[in-house]
Amino acid sequence: MVSVLFVCLGNICRSPMAEAVLRHKIVQRGLQDKIRVDSAGTGDWHIGNVPHEGTRKLLDSWQISYEGMVARKVESQDLVKFDYVIGMDDSNVANLRKLAGGDQAAILKFMDLLPDEKLREVPDPYFTGNFDEVYRLIDAGCDILLDKIMKEKL
Repeated sequence: MVSVLFVCLGNICRSPMAEAVLRHKIVQRGLQDKIRVDSAGTGDWHIGNVPHEGTRKLLDSWQISYEGMVARKVESQDLVKFDYVIGMDDSNVANLRKLAGGDQAAILKFMDLLPDEKLREVPDPYFTGNFDEVYRLIDAGCDILLDKIMKEKL
């Protein structure tokens, strides 16, 4: 089974949105027995909390489930357990690389999936309030990621 971990700062906005969107796309393509998805944060402020209200409202509007999702902090063993570890911004990626030590092959930056976008980081809607913009980026990037996984691993 191929595994994907999305990582942001607090694991209540961007990474759980990406987790939910990719899970939804996996089910649409009938790949739920081949790919598993999780999310985590580099910080520990929200451990055990459900996704942010803005993330939940947006996912509800697209009829995308986030059932059972709670925030957790990324751990060093995650960097070994997951085939793809995807940070939402430069700070997330830097923290993941520090946590990984020498083995950084699986760490990607989400916006590298979308090279034609002007933005080079997924903005944090916890601070910007723009959940729609984040969803647009995540929706497009998850399609590309899923194609990448199918080409590389399935």
